[in-house]
Amino acid sequence: MPTSFAKKVETAFEKYGQLCVGIDPHAALLSDWGLDDNVTGLEEFANRALDAAVGRVGIIKPQVSFFERHGSAGFAVLEKLAERAAATDVVVIMDAKRGDIGTTMDAYFDAWLGANAPFVCDALTVSPYLGFDSLKPLMKECLERGKGLFVLSATSNPEGAALQRATTGNETIAAQIWHGLGEINRVTAGPNEKFGSFGAVLGATLNLNSFGLSSVLEGQASAGTLILAPGFGAQGAELSASKILFGAASAQTLHSVSRSVLSAGANGMAKAIDAAKAELVVGLG
Repeated sequence: MPTSFAKKVETAFEKYGQLCVGIDPHAALLSDWGLDDNVTGLEEFANRALDAAVGRVGIIKPQVSFFERHGSAGFAVLEKLAERAAATDVVVIMDAKRGDIGTTMDAYFDAWLGANAPFVCDALTVSPYLGFDSLKPLMKECLERGKGLFVLSATSNPEGAALQRATTGNETIAAQIWHGLGEINRVTAGPNEKFGSFGAVLGATLNLNSFGLSSVLEGQASAGTLILAPGFGAQGAELSASKILFGAASAQTLHSVSRSVLSAGANGMAKAIDAAKAELVVGLG
């Protein structure tokens, strides 16, 4: 059996800490870096961002949309970036937010997580809003391949709150997803694994209690369910406040930063990553 995604993350945490660097080459950042908003600029940005991250953090998260906006040539850049990253020790989470049913979802698996996937990665962000159970066939295949999923649960965009806070059976949708992941991780996690391979996306800027997720803060950590937490840095959440934001679950949280380190530019990004890591050590201390 391949090394599980859960074990890959555990190793990354032990070696580099819990910071995750997003690679988000949107047009404004390309301009700030002095690059043209074209495929050439995209490729230079992506490669230099990866170079700054490797050896400093154990996890990166390319945002697929910023490559996709350049069409097939942009996807070619993403393929090359994925190949370069696979030759290092970084864990790669592709932020694509895919979600569908049946053979369509099978095709997404083949594209991102399958044995011959053109986009080499360790995990994929997915949407559960065609039904949480629609993801279960992929979870089985992920376990066989040593891959992971991060499922949208409580997102930082204000438009998501009405749906994610809605209740069915006296439980919010967000909490149902969180607890569903916990149940699966309890069954599938290996005996020597701290975490499960299936995590939740929980925005760092949110009041988790208002989403019915008090169990996260109270240390009911749902069998080591990992948390991918965007929103640190430019969006306002502070790495130094990790334990305040996530309570006991801060120990299983991937703290994602993007603009706050990318905006430092190609020459300043490495220093910005080091500063973010130092701030996070305070937040987890």
